[in-house]
Amino acid sequence: MEEVKFDRDAMGRLAKAVAFICGPDHPTTLALKAAAESGSEKDIAKARKLFLGMKPGDRRAALTMLAD
Repeated sequence: MEEVKFDRDAMGRLAKAVAFICGPDHPTTLALKAAAESGSEKDIAKARKLFLGMKPGDRRAALTMLAD
């Protein structure tokens, strides 16, 4: 899989997509929101790890929502 870099705006949009799919209290949603707000490498790494740990179908759905 190609390495994708997300800017803070993209992380915020991805957080909204994950919240829609998995819920606003899902750990990945919360991590993505924190990464979008802070922009720190630590928060981004945590959000990326949690996002990649999601079910493949949920990840695909969230990324598809960003593409639309």
